[in-house]
Amino acid sequence: MDRPNLKDKLDNLPTQSGVYLMKDSTGKIIYVGKAVNLRSRVRSYFHASVDSPKTMRLAGQVADIDFIVTESELEALLQEMTLIKRHRPHYNIRLKDDKSYPYIKTTWQDDFPKVFVTRRMQQDGARYFGPYTHVWAVHDTLHTLRKVFPYLTCDRIITGQDKRACLYYDIGLCIAPCIGAASKTEYRAMIDQLCLFLEGKTKAIVDDLQSKMAAAAENLEFERAARFRDQLQAIQRVVERQRVISPELTDQDVIAMARVDGSACVQVFFIRQGKLIGREYFVLEGAEGEDPPELMTSFVKQFYDSAPFVPPEILLQTDIEEAQIISTWLRSKRGGEKVQLHLPRPGTEQDLVQMAAENAAQTLTMLRAQWEADQNKQVVALTELQAALNLEQAPTRIECYDISNIQGTNAVGSMVVFVKGAARKSDYRRFKIRTVEGANDFAMLQEVLRRRFRHALEPQSEPLSPGGQVDPFTLLPDLVIIDGGKGQLNAAIEILEELGLDTVPVVSLAKRQEEIFVQGQSESIRLPRDSQALFLVQRIRDEAHRFAVGYHRTLREKTGMASQLDVIPGIGPRRRQALLKQFGSLEAIREASVDDLASVKGMTRQAAEQLKANL
Repeated sequence: MDRPNLKDKLDNLPTQSGVYLMKDSTGKIIYVGKAVNLRSRVRSYFHASVDSPKTMRLAGQVADIDFIVTESELEALLQEMTLIKRHRPHYNIRLKDDKSYPYIKTTWQDDFPKVFVTRRMQQDGARYFGPYTHVWAVHDTLHTLRKVFPYLTCDRIITGQDKRACLYYDIGLCIAPCIGAASKTEYRAMIDQLCLFLEGKTKAIVDDLQSKMAAAAENLEFERAARFRDQLQAIQRVVERQRVISPELTDQDVIAMARVDGSACVQVFFIRQGKLIGREYFVLEGAEGEDPPELMTSFVKQFYDSAPFVPPEILLQTDIEEAQIISTWLRSKRGGEKVQLHLPRPGTEQDLVQMAAENAAQTLTMLRAQWEADQNKQVVALTELQAALNLEQAPTRIECYDISNIQGTNAVGSMVVFVKGAARKSDYRRFKIRTVEGANDFAMLQEVLRRRFRHALEPQSEPLSPGGQVDPFTLLPDLVIIDGGKGQLNAAIEILEELGLDTVPVVSLAKRQEEIFVQGQSESIRLPRDSQALFLVQRIRDEAHRFAVGYHRTLREKTGMASQLDVIPGIGPRRRQALLKQFGSLEAIREASVDDLASVKGMTRQAAEQLKANL
C-alpha cells in the first residue's frame, strides 16, 4: 500500500463496535459500513486475497477513513442506516429513488383529517400507507374509496357553522362537517374506518355496511339503503383485487428478489388479514458483486427504516446477515411487539416466496429492456471512450478477456462481447486452458487470444451459423479490453502482432486504480469518475470476470472436494484433513467464518483468510 497516512489509520483503528466511513481523495464518502470490531473489519478490505472486483475498486479509491465508535451493535446499525441515507455512497447497496415512491397520507393529527397522496414521509403525527409504485393506482384507489369514505378535500377551517356546503356534499363525496352535518367524532370515526381499510382490515367494514343496508331496507329507507349498496359495490371493486392467501388472517410481508449480472430487483407482497392487498417492486443500486444475503440485508434495513408499518412476520427468500440485531431493531419499531424474520416453510409460504421471486424476475426483465433501449447513455459512453483512447471511430463491437485460476489449476478464459454498449450474450465464449501448466496468467491469456483470432483468420466455408446468424468468431472487434495491467497488455499485443492483427486497438484495465493502459503510452489514462465511458468499461470488465469465475467454479466442483482444498495456497494434506474432520463437508467449510476456520488445529489466520477468499 503506497498510502502511508491510510496505513497509519488502519494500524490504529479501535477494536470496538462502530461505523466506518471511507473517503476518496476529494474527501467524498464512497462507502459506509458497520462492524463489531472496526479494526478487523476495515483491514479486511485491503488483504491481498480479496477477489471481488467491486471491493478491489473500492480499496483502490480509499484515501481516508473516519469512524464513529458506538456502545452497541444496534446503535451502529442505526448510525449506519442514517449515514447511508444521508450520503448515498457510491459503493453501498442503495434502494434506488427511495424517496420517490407515493404514499397515502391521512393527517390524523388534525381535528378533521384530510387524505391525499404524498412522496415524503415525516414524523408529524400523520398516518402513512404504502409505498406504492404507481401513483395512478393510488389515485384510482382513493377515487373509489372516497365514495365509501367521503373525506374532506377543501381548505376550509371547519367550525360547523358555515351556511352552505360545497358541491361535493350534494354529490355524496363529502359528509360536510363544515355545516355541522357530521360531528368531529363522526368524521374521525369515518377516517379511522378508511385507515383500517388501507391496512387490509376489510371484513369488519363490509359486514358493517351490509348490516346498515339491511336495517335501512327493513325500515323502508330505500334511498339510504341504496347509498349503502353503492358503497358496498365500490368497496367490492377494491377488495376483488385482493387475493385471499391464508384463512388465518395473518399480517406479513413476503420479500424475494431477482438478479441479472449487476442488476437487482426486489418484490414485496403485502399480506394483511390473510389477503394480498398489494405488491411493489424496488430496484437496488450498487448490487454488482454482492451476495444474495448482503443484498437482502441491505434492502430490509433501508426499506423498513422508512416503512410506515412493520408486520409481525416477514418471509424472506434468503437468510440475512445480522438477523438477530435487525429483529431487535424492528421490534422497537413495532412498539416492543415481536417481529419474526424467517425463511418460508413448505406449502403456502414457499409458494408465496416463489411467486414473489417470479414477479421480481419478470419486472427486472421489463426494466432491463427499458434500460437497454436507453441508447443515449450508451452513445455518450462510446463517444467519450473514442475520444479518451484516440480511436478513429466509436467502438461498436468491444470484446473483453479475463483469466481465472487458482495456482494454475482448472484455468479458464472468458470472452464477453458488447455491441453498441449493450451485452451480446450470444457471442460470449469460454476457453478451457489446454497448453499452459502452472500459474502463468500471461501465457494463458495468449493461448485464449491466439485461439480466438486464429479462428477469425481461417477461411470460412460456412460463414453463417445454422440459425442464419454470422459466426461471431469471424468478426473483428473495434476494441479489445484486457482485464489486467501493463503485463497483460503487452502479452495481448504480442499475439495480435504475431497474427498480423496489430491494427485492432487493444487496451488493459487495471482494477486497483481503474487505470487504462494503451499501447505506446508510458502514462496510464484515468477516465473521470462520473463519466459514462468509465461506467461502461467497468461493466464490461466485471462481466468478463463474472463469466470466467462462473466457469472456473463449475470445473472446480467437478474435481472433487479434496482436490479443491489442495489447490488453495496454504492448505496442505494435514490442514485439509483437520478441516474436513472439524466441519465434515466442503459446504460447511464455505459457510464457516474466518474465526472458525482459524480455530482449527494447525490453521493460522492468514491461511484461514486465504481459504475463505478462494472457496
